[in-house]
Amino acid sequence: MASPRVGKVADRIQQILATRLAKGLRDPRLGYVTITEVRVTGDLQQASVFYTVYGSEQEREDSAKALQAATGMLRSEVAKNLGTRLTPTLTFIPDELPETASHLTALLEEAKQRDAEVAKQAANAEYAGDADPYKPAPGEETDEDDTDSGRLDG
Repeated sequence: MASPRVGKVADRIQQILATRLAKGLRDPRLGYVTITEVRVTGDLQQASVFYTVYGSEQEREDSAKALQAATGMLRSEVAKNLGTRLTPTLTFIPDELPETASHLTALLEEAKQRDAEVAKQAANAEYAGDADPYKPAPGEETDEDDTDSGRLDG
């Protein structure tokens, strides 16, 4: 299990990067970027920075290029504000959360519609056969009197 310090460092890196990106970069390609999560390795050497970009696919690609180009400057900003002996290497990874969430929402909506259809069909449904299919028909023999036939002791 990771130490509590790793979590604190990850949270602090997220705050530093979010503040710096809110101030803006000189790169016009950078769109509206949100840092969603930062994961730091146990030895504090590498940080994976997950982000989302509000906008079109082209804006996402341009923002990814802008973040890649600004990685060194952002790492320097983290080093200046973090106050640790070593500064983790930053790796920017596009977060798939919005696409996954919209896909799950669509699947839940489809399941809801199917449940409504099944409920509508079940409201008018009748049994295919008797209500109790295991009840013997009148005049049929039952196996109740043969209960001892399988015993080995005589």
